[in-house]
Amino acid sequence: MNISLTDAKPGRRRYLTLLMIFITVVICYVDRANLAVASAHIQRDFGITKAEMGYVFSAFAWLYTLCQIPGGWFLDRVGSRLTYFSAILGWSVATLLQGFATGLISLIGLRAITGIFEAPAFPTNNRMVTSWFPEQERASAVGFFTSGQFVGLAFLTPLLIWIQELLSWHWVFIITGATGILWSFIWFKVYQPPRLTKGITQAELNYIQQGGGLIDGDAPVASAARQPLSKADWKQVFHRKLLGVYIGQFAVTSTLWFFLTWFPNYLTQEKGITALKAGFMTTVPFLAAFFGVLLSGWLADRLVKRGYSLGAARKTPIICGLLISTCIMGANYTDDPVWIMALMALAFFGNGFASITWSLVSSLAPMRLIGLTGGVFNFVGGLGGITVPLVVGYLAQDYGFGPALIYIAAVALIGALSYLLLVGEVKRIAEPEASRNSLRTLKRHQSK
Repeated sequence: MNISLTDAKPGRRRYLTLLMIFITVVICYVDRANLAVASAHIQRDFGITKAEMGYVFSAFAWLYTLCQIPGGWFLDRVGSRLTYFSAILGWSVATLLQGFATGLISLIGLRAITGIFEAPAFPTNNRMVTSWFPEQERASAVGFFTSGQFVGLAFLTPLLIWIQELLSWHWVFIITGATGILWSFIWFKVYQPPRLTKGITQAELNYIQQGGGLIDGDAPVASAARQPLSKADWKQVFHRKLLGVYIGQFAVTSTLWFFLTWFPNYLTQEKGITALKAGFMTTVPFLAAFFGVLLSGWLADRLVKRGYSLGAARKTPIICGLLISTCIMGANYTDDPVWIMALMALAFFGNGFASITWSLVSSLAPMRLIGLTGGVFNFVGGLGGITVPLVVGYLAQDYGFGPALIYIAAVALIGALSYLLLVGEVKRIAEPEASRNSLRTLKRHQSK
C-alpha cells in the first residue's frame, strides 16, 4: 500500500540535519567577518591604508569565487559528508593561522586560502536541503540555515570584540579557527545522506520524496555512473531563468558584503561614532536581517501551502527585499545615529528578506547538476564579495562613503529587475535526453 503525503507521519530526523547546517553557517560567517572586527587594529599594527585594506577584505572573495564551479563539481562527485568535512577543516586551519600573520602579504594569502575552502559551503547546504526537505518546507529550511549568517554575527560580534580587547586581535582568529576544527570532526562523525542515516524512518523518507525532496541526491556518485559535462549541460546551467537568479544573487551578496567588511569603519570613520557605540549599532542590522530571512522563508512556504504558485511564493519576498535594501542610501542624508541605525537595519532587513534565493536554485536546477548550478550561482554571488570591498574602499578613500551607498542601492535595484524580467515561471529545468539517460544510470548504481 502506498503511503500518501497527507497520511504519512514522518519523524523529525531532518531537523537535526538542518540544525547542523545552521551551526556550520554560523561558523562559516564568523570566519568571514572576524577580519572586520580586527581590521582597525590590523591597520594600525601593519600600517595598512583603506585601499590596501580593501584588497585584504576582497582576497577571500577572489579565490572563493574562482573555486565555486570546481567546488560544485567536487560536491557532485563525492557528496556532502566528505565535501563539508574537508571544507570546514581547511578554512578553520587557515583562519587560525591568520592569528599569526606577520603583514599585508601573509594576511592576504591566508584570507585567500580561507576563501578556497569555504567555496563549496553554500552549494553543499543547498544540496542537503534539496535532499532532506520536501518542496513545501524547503524555503523555511533555507531561511533557517541562512539566518545563521546573521544571528551568529549579531550575537558573536560583541564576543569577538571582547576577546580582542581582553587578549588581542590575534586571538579572534585563533579561537574562531580552533572552534571550526573541532566542529569538522563532529560533522564527519554524525552526518550521513538520508538513506544511510541512522534513526530516520521509512515514513519520513517517503514524506520527503513524495514532497519533491531528492533523497538520493546527496550520495556520492558511483565512478561507473559519472559522465563528463557536455555542452548541453552547460547550456542548462546558464538557462535564462538561472541567469536571472544569478544576477539577483550578485545584488544580494553586494549588500551583505558591505556589512561584512566596511560597515564598522563606515560608522566610526564617516559618521564619527565611537567604537563602543558602533559595536552596538553593528549588532542591530544583523538582528534585523535575521528576522527578515526567517520571515521570508515562513512567508514563502505559507504562500505555497495556501495555493499560490511556487514562483509567486519564492520571488515575491526576494524582489521586495531587494527593493527595501535600496533605502541604504538614505543614510547619506542624516548624521543622527538613531536614523542611521534605523536605515541600516531596514536595508539589512531587506537583504535578509531577499536571502532565500537558494530555494530557487533548488527548484530550478536540473537534478544531476544541482552542485554545479549551485557553484555557478555562488560564483556570480561571490563577484559581489570581490567588487564591494574594492569599490567601497576606493570610493571612501577619495570621495567618502556617500557614493558607495548609492552604488549598493543601484545594484540592489538591478537585482530586483532581474527577477522581474528574466526568471519567469519557477519549475525545474528539463535535462537533455543524454543527461536523463545518465541520471537513470546513476539511480541503477545507487540501488545496487
